[in-house]
Order: sequence, then structure tokens, then C-alpha cells
Amino acid sequence: MFAIDMMRPGVFSRFADDETEARYSRQARTLRLPFVRLYGVIFMIVALAYTIINPMFLGVTDNAELAIFLGLALLVCGGYIGITFWDDYIRYPAVDFIALLALSMLVGVINVVLYEHLSSLDSTLHVIGSINKLIVVAFSALTLAGRPRTFLAWLGCDFFVWLAQITSGQPKLSGVVYAVVSFSSGSLIMAAINLAVGRTSRAAFQLADSLDAERARNEELVLNMLPPAAVDRIRSGLLVADSYADASVIFIDMVGFSTLAKRVSPGHLVELLNAFFSHADACAREFGVEKVKTVGDAYLAIAGGNVPADNSADAAIAFARAVIAGVPEMGRGAGVEVGLRAGIHSGPVVGGVIGDSRMAYDYWGDTVNIAARLDANAPVNGIAISEITWLRARNRTGFGAPVTINLKGVGDVAVYQAQPLAEVGPAPATLAQGA
Repeated sequence: MFAIDMMRPGVFSRFADDETEARYSRQARTLRLPFVRLYGVIFMIVALAYTIINPMFLGVTDNAELAIFLGLALLVCGGYIGITFWDDYIRYPAVDFIALLALSMLVGVINVVLYEHLSSLDSTLHVIGSINKLIVVAFSALTLAGRPRTFLAWLGCDFFVWLAQITSGQPKLSGVVYAVVSFSSGSLIMAAINLAVGRTSRAAFQLADSLDAERARNEELVLNMLPPAAVDRIRSGLLVADSYADASVIFIDMVGFSTLAKRVSPGHLVELLNAFFSHADACAREFGVEKVKTVGDAYLAIAGGNVPADNSADAAIAFARAVIAGVPEMGRGAGVEVGLRAGIHSGPVVGGVIGDSRMAYDYWGDTVNIAARLDANAPVNGIAISEITWLRARNRTGFGAPVTINLKGVGDVAVYQAQPLAEVGPAPATLAQGA
């Protein structure tokens, strides 16, 4: 977001980066190109209209003089339109500058001759009226940009009202004709401007809308990897480090994963892991448990961390049971025997974000290590919890008497094990052997 703000230029300034400025210029000129050609065609039509009506009202000398300048204007405009088809036209804005300046000078000379003729007929009022009306038309073209049908309807009504007004006094026919041609040509240009502004504004809206959608997707991805509070602190340049005194850490892994990996294809294995992790994600959302990460075939989650829990031990046990309850469905979907086991330990943990690339919110401490050790000692499709978790839990259904297990790096620990759940079915022998 900060980088985007830095790229925004002021009203009269350029982008700081020359490459960005060049890309902007090419894109803007490319978008305007169809309308540049349209303006040129309208100008040529108007010039031809003057060429046709001039002999009707002007003397031979004035008509000949105007014919020369109108012919030059047609030649310059035709050349201008033709050069826009040159492949490198977009790279040279000076072409527009030179062509438009030449056309402006020629139109100025033509207007002087016409003004002198209309002055002799006392018909300048209609020309002045046409110019004043075109000011309103220009304002309407910009105001109604993006709604071309509405603008054309407004333009039609305005034209007929204006025509009725200037013909009511029975003025000279030549004055009316020149006023109509002048007003009509200006209105056509305004209609083209209305289309051009509408197209560019829609393109800008589409770009901004796409950027907003992309930003929302990026925000969703970031919040999927990091807690919202951590994201806010990272954006503020603060260190993300938190301490949780009463959390329950859950490790769930697939039994006999190494053996299974040798039996099935890599694609099949990835499908199985995806089914396992997706099911665990759904259970985590259901029971208010925070997914921390996946490591190989292991799923690490925590209750009572960034996601508050009324009783972290109960939430952790309910989550683990729900995940293991999905074993039959995973087995049917994969076409192979599947077994899971879970280990849970409660206690203090430290959480935070380390590093500045591929950031993730992680947890550390003895509580995490003990939960991993308990996972390795859980029965197939069952759960092993520490005595601390057992005492913390209010729902102890399904756990047998404690057994003392020597955990590596920890020592003797009283462990409560939940036997394989009835709905899961008996532990597959091949998986039990591969544990």
C-alpha cells in the first residue's frame, strides 16, 4: 500500500520512475487512440461540410481563400489520422503537438474569414450563441461521462430547443446554416469526448476494482497465515512476541506414514494428506482451535493461544476426537487404511513471528515439545494426554487409568490414553506395525 502511494504523482508532476512514466504514457495514449482517430474523422466531415456550403453564401474570392485553407486542414488532418497507424506513433507525443497546432492555426484563419462575412450580415449573434451553448454542452459531456445514451438524448433535446430559438427571429439563412454547422460540429466533438472520458473512467474504475479485489485476496491470505493482531504490529514495525500461560497444544499425525508413502503414488499421497489437513482445518474452525502449521504428515494446533478458549483442555480434546472421527471417511476416499494419533499437553507457551520472509506465527516451549512426545505414545486412532491436561479438562470421558511413560528429554510422565473411538473402528494391523 505504501509503495502504491509513493507511485501516485501530483497533478502536474511525473512518476518518479522513468520506466513507470513511459508505461503510463504508452497505455494512456493507446486508450485514447481510437478517439483521436474519431476526432480527426469528425473534423474532416465538418471541413467538408463547410466546403459544400461556402459556395452557397460566399463570394468567389472568399470562397477560394477558404477552399485553400480547408484543403490544407483536410490534408493535415488526414495525415494526422494516417500517422496514428504507425507502429511507433505511441512513442512520440510530439506528433500530436505539431498536428494539433497546425490544425488550430488553420481553423483560426478560416474563422477570421467567416467572421468578416457574418459581420457584414449582422449574424454574429448566432455564432456567439452557438459558442456559449457549446460551453454548456462541454459541461454536460463531462458530467454525463460514462452514460453516453443519456448524453445523446440530452444533446438531441438541447439541439432542437436551440434551433427553435435561433430561427424564431427569421434571420439570414447563411447565418442560421453556419450557426447550425458550428453547433453541430462542436456537439459531435463533445459526444466523442463524452465517450472517451467514459471509457477511460471505466477502465480506471476496472483497474481500481481489480486492485481492491487483489488487495482483499492478499489480505485474506495474510490473515490466513497470521493473526490479525500480529499483522497490525508487523505493519507498525513492532516485534511480535506473546506469552500464554494456559494453552493446550495438540499434535496429530498419520500412523505408518513412511510405510504408506512407499505403497502409494506421490499424487495419491498428496490427495490423502490434503484430505487429512482439510478435515482438521474444518474441525479447528468448529471447536475454536488455532491451526499453527503442518510439518510433513503432522498437524500442529493450539487451544487458548491467539484464539481464546473457555477451557483449552476441553477444546483441544474435542478437536482431536473430531479429527480422528473422520478416519473412516478419509480411508474410504483414499482407498487405503488410514490411522491417526494425537498428543495433547497443557501449559505455558510463547508465540510470535520471527524473520522477515515467509513469515508465520509459531509457538515454542516445553509444552509444545511434550505434546509432540505424547503424540508418539498415543494409540492408533486414539489420544494421549498429560496429567496436567487431564486435571485441566472437565470432560474426561473415554480415558483409562494413567500409565507412566518415560518421555525422551522429559522423564517419567503420567499419561492418560483414550482408546480407539468406537466409530473409528479397530486399528489396522499394518499401520500399528508401521507406527
